Amino acid sequence: MDAATLAAVGTIVVGLAAAAAALIGQRSNARASHQGAVMTGYGGLVDNLQEERDTLRTERDALRAELTAAYAELAGERANKAELQARVAQLQVDIAERDRQIAALGGPTQ
Repeated sequence: MDAATLAAVGTIVVGLAAAAAALIGQRSNARASHQGAVMTGYGGLVDNLQEERDTLRTERDALRAELTAAYAELAGERANKAELQARVAQLQVDIAERDRQIAALGGPTQ
């Protein structure tokens, strides 16, 4: 082979090597770009999950407050019911005592 043929073959080899290097570099840039997009998407998902978690915590705390208020109201109603039952029992005792007194005085009994 003469020098001109060797120079032509060398130019072709160098051109192919440069083309291969450019293709590899382009793939590398595309991969880095894809990884950046994946990380950005992941970050967005994490942000959305954190916002949803905060919203659910707020709702949970509100429901706990409502439940606590309902338990307090129920306790008050139970106390009121107990007072009323005690009053009814006392009134029944009073009625029985009056019936006994009426009977002792000779009045009609039921």
